[in-house]
Amino acid sequence: MAIEHVIAPLLRVPLFADLGPEQLAEIARQAERIAFRRGSTITKAGTPGDGACLIVSGDAVRLPDAGSRAAPQPIEPGSLIGELAMLVEHTYGATVVAQGRVHCLKITRAALHEQMEADPSLADHLLGILTARLTQVAEDMHRLDSVLACGRTPRHAAADMPPPAPAKPLPFPVVTAP
Repeated sequence: MAIEHVIAPLLRVPLFADLGPEQLAEIARQAERIAFRRGSTITKAGTPGDGACLIVSGDAVRLPDAGSRAAPQPIEPGSLIGELAMLVEHTYGATVVAQGRVHCLKITRAALHEQMEADPSLADHLLGILTARLTQVAEDMHRLDSVLACGRTPRHAAADMPPPAPAKPLPFPVVTAP
């Protein structure tokens, strides 16, 4: 797979979208390219994860938890599964299974940590994104707590939440092959 075909999916992941071309190229270079056949398990809930899988192409589903009556949820190409596992020791929270041939990029924790040690600005970038996410969660929880304290239901509280921020334009053009 040409490097351009690996970088393009990474650019669509908000965690990586604002990285420089060299940083993205290094993540792409170190990412494992994995193909799964129909029925293969991509991640298994409760098992230790050593990285995140970015679905590049193909159809996958998140299986419901044991005993749940919920239907399997489709996982679209561009989804990053097990994001925490590429940053810290973490067990996968969901079982994801290939519905057909699925191509993934696996970004391992070891490779990403090595890259962050070599390029501290990458670590700073990821820290900034994660801090912003946690701040947003804290603000949402505070808003929800305030609404519930006033006697409103969670459904009404959701209507009071601001819409998500629009996606930022990419800092450089995306190169795609014909």
